[in-house]
Amino acid sequence: MKRNASAKWQGDLKTGKGTVSTDSGVLNETQYSFSTRFENGKGTNPEELIAAAHAGCFTMALSGQLGAANLVAEHLATTATVTMEKVEAGWTVTGVH
Repeated sequence: MKRNASAKWQGDLKTGKGTVSTDSGVLNETQYSFSTRFENGKGTNPEELIAAAHAGCFTMALSGQLGAANLVAEHLATTATVTMEKVEAGWTVTGVH
Protein backbone atom coordinates (compact mmCIF):
# COMPACT_ATOMS: atom_id res chain seq x y z
CA MET A 1 0.00 0.00 0.00
CA LYS A 2 1.28 3.45 -0.89
CA ARG A 3 -0.41 6.77 -0.24
CA ASN A 4 0.74 10.17 -1.41
CA ALA A 5 0.55 13.67 -0.01
CA SER A 6 2.36 16.83 -0.99
CA ALA A 7 3.30 20.15 0.55
CA LYS A 8 4.11 23.55 -0.94
CA TRP A 9 5.78 26.44 0.86
CA GLN A 10 6.44 30.06 -0.06
CA GLY A 11 8.50 32.55 1.92
CA ASP A 12 10.56 32.37 5.05
CA LEU A 13 9.80 30.25 8.11
CA LYS A 14 7.94 32.77 10.26
CA THR A 15 6.00 34.79 7.68
CA GLY A 16 5.73 32.25 4.87
CA LYS A 17 2.72 30.12 4.09
CA GLY A 18 2.18 26.65 2.76
CA THR A 19 -0.44 24.15 1.71
CA VAL A 20 -0.79 20.40 2.01
CA SER A 21 -2.75 18.14 -0.35
CA THR A 22 -3.51 14.45 -0.61
CA ASP A 23 -4.08 12.38 -3.73
CA SER A 24 -7.51 11.41 -2.37
CA GLY A 25 -8.51 15.07 -2.40
CA VAL A 26 -9.54 15.06 1.25
CA LEU A 27 -6.88 17.70 1.81
CA ASN A 28 -6.70 20.08 -1.13
CA GLU A 29 -4.38 23.04 -0.77
CA THR A 30 -5.09 23.08 2.99
CA GLN A 31 -3.25 25.98 4.60
CA TYR A 32 -0.48 25.67 7.15
CA SER A 33 2.04 28.19 8.46
CA PHE A 34 4.29 29.02 11.37
CA SER A 35 1.28 30.28 13.32
CA THR A 36 -0.76 27.10 12.70
CA ARG A 37 2.18 25.03 13.81
CA PHE A 38 3.57 26.90 16.79
CA GLU A 39 0.94 29.47 17.78
CA ASN A 40 -2.41 27.65 17.29
CA GLY A 41 -3.41 29.78 14.31
CA LYS A 42 -6.19 28.78 11.87
CA GLY A 43 -5.20 25.91 9.59
CA THR A 44 -3.54 22.55 10.02
CA ASN A 45 0.02 21.46 10.76
CA PRO A 46 2.11 18.32 10.39
CA GLU A 47 1.73 17.32 14.05
CA GLU A 48 -2.06 17.55 13.88
CA LEU A 49 -2.03 15.34 10.80
CA ILE A 50 0.19 12.81 12.61
CA ALA A 51 -2.29 12.82 15.52
CA ALA A 52 -5.20 12.27 13.13
CA ALA A 53 -3.37 9.39 11.46
CA HIS A 54 -2.62 7.73 14.81
CA ALA A 55 -6.21 8.15 16.01
CA GLY A 56 -7.61 6.74 12.78
CA CYS A 57 -5.21 3.80 12.67
CA PHE A 58 -5.74 2.88 16.32
CA THR A 59 -9.53 3.05 16.02
CA MET A 60 -9.58 0.85 12.90
CA ALA A 61 -7.21 -1.63 14.56
CA LEU A 62 -9.41 -1.78 17.67
CA SER A 63 -12.46 -2.42 15.47
CA GLY A 64 -10.53 -5.26 13.82
CA GLN A 65 -9.61 -6.79 17.17
CA LEU A 66 -13.20 -6.59 18.34
CA GLY A 67 -14.32 -8.24 15.09
CA ALA A 68 -11.85 -11.07 15.67
CA ALA A 69 -13.68 -11.67 18.98
CA ASN A 70 -17.05 -11.59 17.16
CA LEU A 71 -17.89 -8.19 18.65
CA VAL A 72 -19.01 -5.08 16.80
CA ALA A 73 -18.82 -1.70 18.49
CA GLU A 74 -21.75 0.66 18.13
CA HIS A 75 -19.37 3.60 18.25
CA LEU A 76 -15.63 4.07 18.73
CA ALA A 77 -13.95 7.45 19.23
CA THR A 78 -10.25 8.06 19.69
CA THR A 79 -8.32 11.23 20.45
CA ALA A 80 -4.57 11.32 19.88
CA THR A 81 -2.31 14.03 21.23
CA VAL A 82 1.10 14.56 19.65
CA THR A 83 3.70 16.12 21.94
CA MET A 84 6.65 17.98 20.48
CA GLU A 85 9.60 19.16 22.48
CA LYS A 86 12.74 21.04 21.59
CA VAL A 87 15.57 18.67 22.45
CA GLU A 88 19.28 18.94 21.75
CA ALA A 89 18.80 17.72 18.17
CA GLY A 90 15.90 20.18 17.56
CA TRP A 91 12.11 19.90 17.57
CA THR A 92 11.12 16.24 18.01
CA VAL A 93 7.89 14.32 18.42
CA THR A 94 8.40 12.94 21.91
CA GLY A 95 5.06 11.26 22.40
CA VAL A 96 1.68 10.29 20.98
CA HIS A 97 -0.98 9.58 23.58
